[in-house]
Amino acid sequence: ITLNCNGIRSAAGKGFFEWLAGQQADIVCLQETKSQEHQRGREFRPQGWHCHYVDAVRPGYSGVAILSKREPDAVVTALGAGFEDMDAEGRYLEARFGALSVVSLYLPSGSSGELRQQVKYSFMDRFAGHLAGLRARGGEALVCGDWNIAHRPADLRNWKSNQKNSGFLPEERAWLDRLYGEAGWIDVWRRLYPEDGEACYTWWSNRGQAWAKNVGWRLDYHVACPGFAGRAQAGSVYKAARFSDHAPVTIDYAD
Repeated sequence: ITLNCNGIRSAAGKGFFEWLAGQQADIVCLQETKSQEHQRGREFRPQGWHCHYVDAVRPGYSGVAILSKREPDAVVTALGAGFEDMDAEGRYLEARFGALSVVSLYLPSGSSGELRQQVKYSFMDRFAGHLAGLRARGGEALVCGDWNIAHRPADLRNWKSNQKNSGFLPEERAWLDRLYGEAGWIDVWRRLYPEDGEACYTWWSNRGQAWAKNVGWRLDYHVACPGFAGRAQAGSVYKAARFSDHAPVTIDYAD
């Protein structure tokens, strides 16, 4: 499961952990936890889960987490050299289970203005190299999270009017083209459901009754290397209850 929870304390108050208890999930990737360690009590480390959090230096901002039923063999809490700015924002967490690496990713948004859009582009350029390193290491890899890019017109309702807006800019979409093309990564949802219309949306603006009218975007992805992507069996976007302005995306993978 992956979910941008738009504040884990807020999501908890809306019943996220009660819902999670009934999901039989093995691994949960969370983004935008927007909390510090001292603000998270026992409910944020539920019994039966191994919980790892990476917080932003700035309080109430960004942050990622991975909850897993199996204890990871190793946990990587930063991208490291060359990513100091993004590591300070708490955007990357990797848990390794044998030959499988699972990443919780919160890719920056550029919607607040040109300066942040340039930060987003900078991260994308650098992160492409990191992803290549993940592939080169061998084994399997799965990167779950809020990528803050809708790839194709099928991934958002009003694609024509958003072509000049962050999240659907030609440069962003071309970057995903390269990721899914020459770099060899797989958009798992699209592997399962090439043409699923509006069922794929995972985020809705808080403006203009976007949720009620299902004026959504698909921003939350499972992105996997080909071997692991081939194990995907079924997926779902949970919309019966709202824990956030995003919805949880669940993919079932064969053992």
